[in-house]
Amino acid sequence: MKRFSFLALLLLIGILIVGCSSNKQSNSNGNETAQPKPQETEKPEENNNDGKLSGEITVWAHPFTEDQTVEGKMWDEVISSFEEETGVKVNFEQIPWANRDQKILTALAANNGPDVFYAIPDQMPQYADVGMLLELDSYIGDLDLEDFVDTALVSTTWKDKLYGLPILQEAYTLIYNVDIVKAIGGDPEKLPETWEEFEAWAQKAKDKGYYAMNFGGGGSMNSTLYPFIWQAGGDVVNDKNEVLINNEKSLEAWEMVDKMYKNGWIPEDSISALEQNALWDGGKILAVQGSGSTITNMLKNDQFEFVIAPPLTKEKQATYGTTGMFVAPSNTDNPAAAAEFIKVMTNTENQKRFNTVTQYIPTRESAKDIFDDEAYLKQLATYTQYALPGVIHPTGRTIMPFIQAELQAMMEGQKTAKEAADAAAEAIQKELNK
Repeated sequence: MKRFSFLALLLLIGILIVGCSSNKQSNSNGNETAQPKPQETEKPEENNNDGKLSGEITVWAHPFTEDQTVEGKMWDEVISSFEEETGVKVNFEQIPWANRDQKILTALAANNGPDVFYAIPDQMPQYADVGMLLELDSYIGDLDLEDFVDTALVSTTWKDKLYGLPILQEAYTLIYNVDIVKAIGGDPEKLPETWEEFEAWAQKAKDKGYYAMNFGGGGSMNSTLYPFIWQAGGDVVNDKNEVLINNEKSLEAWEMVDKMYKNGWIPEDSISALEQNALWDGGKILAVQGSGSTITNMLKNDQFEFVIAPPLTKEKQATYGTTGMFVAPSNTDNPAAAAEFIKVMTNTENQKRFNTVTQYIPTRESAKDIFDDEAYLKQLATYTQYALPGVIHPTGRTIMPFIQAELQAMMEGQKTAKEAADAAAEAIQKELNK
């Protein structure tokens, strides 16, 4: 492998203090801290491949299911097919979710890391911004990107350059308890679509002794504040380092959360709660913000009838949903083969193989028919077009605790919505100025 510059190595080692643990049940976007400061690094060598692939590559991925026999068979099929078609030998290694940043960066810094590895949205911009990832634009050729869901490509692109191809998505949306819908006089076949409609139902639920929805203020902002910001037409920070979390549109999201808490539409512990499953399972909440795993658990436990609603809209329809992708480091010895594996791994056939086993949503429209016989997941799969993968910025992890602290201060009554939003913006700006 080619060596990174000394400066790049120092920056990468700085990321090693990020404690990043995740699994299938998490949204893969925790409140981790510590980001590398954007710097220039050595450019990867140009691709001089004559079109013929050769040699070998090492691929790292994580366990995505509890059934490693079935998952292992899937990987065997993908890899053997790729090896047969290209003549490239693939060395596959499964690494744990816990401490994945440390393992990947330590290995790459020592020049014995993978040629392809699995990444999530808050890793990609960190790595790309310090020159760690291979730019794929010159390697993908005539690959049809039109088949990919647009929101899935958001998380693989940084400053107009493509650094990965997506293999899976999630989409979070409100799942309603049908018994409570009927108890408040609602129609399970005509669920709220706008903030205004949801607020009307929320007050009816409160009047009947129920909470309107769950709100885990102690967890990730991806499933609490951020969706409201996007629905209002706002944003947190963009790739031009413009802080937008306190602009006129984003402020509406802060005001919405403040209203929900003060009106008792969300539980009392919403300031610091990580989850409120007991209230949902006990039939005390009208709707829960959930994804595919929520639906799977509901079907498995058969507790009560439920229906899925489309993501809410104010100015725009939006929600949160992580994206998983495969990327290649810029110091790979075999960039052409690495890029080809990423292309093949994310084609329609392999997306069907992978997501049939893992039960995530394919990022290619042509692969979504794997859920044709599963009504709930088929419906959920149509919502990935609205699912944003979080804050795509190198500081995405670092700034989340600042935002969370201000949101909690607002909910506790210490600050107004505007004061909290302005304070969050000031903290983000200070981080960008470092």
